[in-house]
Amino acid sequence: MSTPHPLAPEFRAVNARDVAGLVLALVIVGAPHALRAPWWLVLLTLCLYCWRALALLHHRALPPRWMLLLIAAAAIVGVWLEYRVIFGRVSGIVLLLLFSGLKLLETRTHRDASVMAFLCYFLLITNFLYSQSVFAALALCVAVVVITTTVVGFSAPQRSLRANARTAGMLLAHAAPAGLLLFLLFPRVQGPMWGLPQDAYSGITGLTDTMSPGNIAQLAQSDALAFRADFAGRIPAPRQRYWRGPVLSDFDGRTWRAGFTELANAPPEPQGGTTYRYSVLLEPHQRNWLFALESAAARPPQANFSTEGFLVATSPVRNRLRYEMVSAADARAEPREDPVLLRRALRIPSGYNPRARALAEDWRGAARSESELVARAIDFFREGRFVYTLEPPLLGRDSVDEFLFSTRTGFCEHFSSAFVFLMRAAGLPARVVTGYQGGDPNPVDGILTVRQSDAHAWAEVFLRGRGWLRVDPTAAAAPGRVDAGLARSVSGGAALPLLMRPELGWLRGMRYNWEAAMHKWNVWVLGYDPERQREMMSLFGMREADWRSLAALLFAAMGVVMLSLLLWSLRQWARPDPVQSAWQRFCHKLAARGLARAPHEGPHDYADRAARSVPAANAAIRQIGELYIALRYGREAGATQIAELQRLVRELKLA
Repeated sequence: MSTPHPLAPEFRAVNARDVAGLVLALVIVGAPHALRAPWWLVLLTLCLYCWRALALLHHRALPPRWMLLLIAAAAIVGVWLEYRVIFGRVSGIVLLLLFSGLKLLETRTHRDASVMAFLCYFLLITNFLYSQSVFAALALCVAVVVITTTVVGFSAPQRSLRANARTAGMLLAHAAPAGLLLFLLFPRVQGPMWGLPQDAYSGITGLTDTMSPGNIAQLAQSDALAFRADFAGRIPAPRQRYWRGPVLSDFDGRTWRAGFTELANAPPEPQGGTTYRYSVLLEPHQRNWLFALESAAARPPQANFSTEGFLVATSPVRNRLRYEMVSAADARAEPREDPVLLRRALRIPSGYNPRARALAEDWRGAARSESELVARAIDFFREGRFVYTLEPPLLGRDSVDEFLFSTRTGFCEHFSSAFVFLMRAAGLPARVVTGYQGGDPNPVDGILTVRQSDAHAWAEVFLRGRGWLRVDPTAAAAPGRVDAGLARSVSGGAALPLLMRPELGWLRGMRYNWEAAMHKWNVWVLGYDPERQREMMSLFGMREADWRSLAALLFAAMGVVMLSLLLWSLRQWARPDPVQSAWQRFCHKLAARGLARAPHEGPHDYADRAARSVPAANAAIRQIGELYIALRYGREAGATQIAELQRLVRELKLA
């Protein structure tokens, strides 16, 4: 049996630089996970890292195997008590983070260190299960450079850290074209690449299918992004920016609910109005509805129309979704009557809000037409000295009565709920529509940004011969809400989200630039789905890009890239080494004097023999030999030293 070479990876011991590189890489890839891990597990993992570093610095023995197994068993029990599961996404990753510290404590040789490096790569990838933002990508690119530099150092322990980093950068630069081709040409699949079925979509907020007094006011205090709309042409005026979402028709006296959603056999047919074409990039909200400018004249392929006029996606929106839309703003409603919807839009619970009922009955008795009845209600809100605020007071059992006759203070859900109740009590079918109103055009890229703070609720009333008509009682009581936005219409500006406050215009300017960049990232990187891939391939003449043609193109392109890199490498190898070229000229000069170098002679012995044979050039010959040895076998060959060697050889006189 042959004896292993003493420089084999399983025999070469790691040094302080190797351990420092591994610890730095682990800290970078593990820091995002530490924010989600239990504090005790993070502290224990950091202790394991420090233990390994101190053991190396003070030349202490590493812990025995039984102690590591005991720590691992205790950690597994602790993780199970924390999450009640071992193989979940969060529990599995934080446990792997702890195991990285245990593996580091048994890393003695370069073979163990190589395993640790690949564990770092794996931990790096798992960060994309949580975030695919630009910040995350940049931080993990830094981690890739650190890990690769450390791996290069395993094979070149005597080289400087800068030289190893340069080699790592060259390796990654060679890999970049292949990575870009795989991203562009590898057949894409529908759905989120990094989502897991059990817990990948937790913590996402937005509009719900219920509305109670105060819940939209709470949502409106969030500055989170809801969606962005890119219009082909001019952006609609603020009064036209009603983004229709779920319709709420069922009322139990306090809470409005959407109830069962029935799909329409045919889409609504808006008449007249101004047509707008636009694309929407919708943030995930875990629900089935999509948002579109009223009134939608077409539907995207991944959605259907409901009988109540809003778009219903075929599956919950669990990742960013981009879809094309056509809408007709200010269009005339379709007068078609649906008896089921009309009966549903007349139901009100008995025993609630007696004063509002009495007021509605008075209006119905005095009005000569349905239009006059609606006008009386609008005038009531316009002239009633109502206060629009993000901090409405709490309401009791008869919430509509208390709002209309006592507090007169509320947010959009208070106005729309009270208006719809009054209309139903007066005998007119009415319902609550939720969605968003407004949006902020980004001056950097011209795309309309709609946030959770733009959440809104309005009313729809059915008039015979005219159909469903939008009525916004909030706009009657606080016209600034529609014309100028939330920030200029509410009282008590302290409750506004930070970036909506008027004195922070400079900060909003920074956000505009950032959001414009993020939109490009979301559309062209995270949103590079099969449809986007087909659009890209069509630019190169591939009209029907199926997986077979994409695979063939991918292999062909990869072959071209590999051949180009091979030719470039051969050209680099063919370049003469300036140090070796100078040494060869030195040897030729001595050979011309009869002092040819023997095959067994090293540079030190050869220079020593030549110096003794040519006493007149003794110092110059020895200086050339020493400088060549330093450049050839030292840590790094500098340009100044190479030039000095070339000068000494050129000026060497042997005659």
